[in-house]
Amino acid sequence: MTYVDSFVLAVPTEGRDAYLRHAQRAAAMFQEHGALRVVETWGDDVPEGRRTDFRRAIALEPGETVVVGWIEWPDKAARDAAWPKIVADPRMADGPMPFDGKRMIHGGFETLLDARAGAQL
Repeated sequence: MTYVDSFVLAVPTEGRDAYLRHAQRAAAMFQEHGALRVVETWGDDVPEGRRTDFRRAIALEPGETVVVGWIEWPDKAARDAAWPKIVADPRMADGPMPFDGKRMIHGGFETLLDARAGAQL
């Protein structure tokens, strides 16, 4: 089964276009190193929770939007082999990051279920 790196970010709302350009460059690089799919989502309906929520998890500030994304890899071995190459790639340092990386939440996840339309469970 596939392996997924997932992340949650706080991105300045006015910096959406700059973030999209950054995400497009990063997606191409991830795919060059073996990623099957890169998905970036812009928060549109991110409610406040009673105890916790995306906003609190990343200390969202006024004028920022929650971004959730994931990178799908063929398996954990492919992901583990790719990351050192990605970190060493000079394109990673190409310009300022359009988000506060100190508030980024990220992790790697083993696929437990992948239910797609038309597929049998």
